Amino acid sequence: MVHSEGFLAIVNDAKSRINQIDIEGYRKRAAGGGAHVLVDVREDHEWDAGHAAGAIHLGKGIIERDIEARAPDKQTKLVLYCGGGYRSALAADNLQKMGYTDAISLDGGWKAWQQAGLPIEK
Repeated sequence: MVHSEGFLAIVNDAKSRINQIDIEGYRKRAAGGGAHVLVDVREDHEWDAGHAAGAIHLGKGIIERDIEARAPDKQTKLVLYCGGGYRSALAADNLQKMGYTDAISLDGGWKAWQQAGLPIEK
């Protein structure tokens, strides 16, 4: 997908303030038993087509509204993913602004998850 210049500008701005992890870093962290909540921020139709096993769904349009009900502890480690790591970066930036101290964007997102052969659910 080709993204607009304006969209890439706000994503890059958000990425300058957030933590990111690539799929190998995520694998190592998950294998090490690090507790975290995996959050899919994609649209409903994307979630319905398939998602990471064990993930919860809080789409980009509602995550800021609903996150405190799903993860009231602002110290909760949240690993956010979308299709490729752009929307999850924007969501992580907003969650940091809300006081979440460990919101991480999964670089490569759903595409990287599938390519890595990690478990999925439908």
